[in-house]
Amino acid sequence: MDKVADLGRDIGEYIRQQRNTAKISLRQLSKLAGVSNPYLSQIERGLRKPSAEILQQIAKGLRISAEALYVQAGILDLPTGGAVADAIRADDELNERQKQVLLDVYESFRKENAALRSTTTAAPQSTVDKSDVDHKRPTEE
Repeated sequence: MDKVADLGRDIGEYIRQQRNTAKISLRQLSKLAGVSNPYLSQIERGLRKPSAEILQQIAKGLRISAEALYVQAGILDLPTGGAVADAIRADDELNERQKQVLLDVYESFRKENAALRSTTTAAPQSTVDKSDVDHKRPTEE
């Protein structure tokens, strides 16, 4: 089957799963997202591939990250960075610009540290001869 059709079906299935998890009816999500009921039904069945704008409206109605829908729809690549990056993206107290600045700084630190690790050789082994070390207990005075 065509890859675009697969993406449309996948995003529709994902939206349906999220809607069911949130215990929201198709009609309720339609109202919350400002999308017609028939159109939303077609998206869920994989008959329509929604635009980024429609996905954003649906995400808002589901109270999930629009980014999650974009990734699922193939609009964005899967985010990287682990738990810290996920926490930044999920923070409702930050606007999108602030999140991106934090993510950029965080990623620059990760790359810098990775570069340091790859260029630093392992620390040389200690050359102390064990026979030189006095293993006696200190004497009491």
